Amino acid sequence: MQAVAVMKQARISPQKARLVADQVRNLPVDRALQLLTFSNKKAAQLIKQVLESAIANAEHNEGADIDELRVSAVCVDAGPLLKRMHARAKGRGNRVVKRTSHITVTVAE
Repeated sequence: MQAVAVMKQARISPQKARLVADQVRNLPVDRALQLLTFSNKKAAQLIKQVLESAIANAEHNEGADIDELRVSAVCVDAGPLLKRMHARAKGRGNRVVKRTSHITVTVAE
């Protein structure tokens, strides 16, 4: 039994989000929620939202026991890039790339 939750186009770079995702992979959900709650990183808050959604999906759709759930997979993929311009000297401009992520969390018993 597996339950999945997805957050599309989260405004954080995939590299930064993967650092937090690696910490919670294969943990029991109560321990993962505790770790994410007290982390100082922005990605922790986003991954926590997706994890809570996956837990709710498992409980509601699959009828799973929350105490038995584990974080079986956390996948952070690159989303679309937001391309912006930054003014530079002498009328020039540089491109600023604002990266987005697709965060997928799977919980299983």
